[in-house]
Amino acid sequence: MPDTAPRPADGSRVAIRPFTCADSAEFTARTRESRELHRPWLFPPASDDAYRAYAKALDEDPARAGFLVCERDSGAIAGFININNIVRGGFRSGALGYGSFAHAAGRGLMSEGLGLVMAYAFGELGLHRLEANIQPGNAPSIALVRRAGFRLEGFSPDFLYVDGAWRDHERWAITADMAPVPVPVSAAKASG
Repeated sequence: MPDTAPRPADGSRVAIRPFTCADSAEFTARTRESRELHRPWLFPPASDDAYRAYAKALDEDPARAGFLVCERDSGAIAGFININNIVRGGFRSGALGYGSFAHAAGRGLMSEGLGLVMAYAFGELGLHRLEANIQPGNAPSIALVRRAGFRLEGFSPDFLYVDGAWRDHERWAITADMAPVPVPVSAAKASG
């Protein structure tokens, strides 16, 4: 089975890297600061115990790959992007989950981070398709995937259980042949 452990990659303003236990204090503080931004769409771990369980599951499950999106200049965690439900074989697909933190929202950092994750997914992981299932009222999330080249493929009533109820979601997807996959700066340096 191929190694699915995320590798660090650098862009011009952000880098992506795996979750670590050492990130717990900053991640959970950012989650608490971003509560207003995230609700009612997203509920990332807000305590050390919840973060450790979350990071451990991302690390140990071969059907998942998790990334922190960090500002290159300061190293501050700007957000996170996970590839969940990775399926191999004829499907070669994964489902995205992501969130920005309030201090980084609207600055284009998650767009760059998503480009780096797409490069990893379509490159090292060899996936053909990425999906993002988004609640219709979550305009910033829809704008993120639209900017990245995802297409709207459909509507799924009562698709995911979020915040105590089954929620409708729009299905957005991109395939490797559609993606304007950037070459990470670190990869370009290594090959040049």
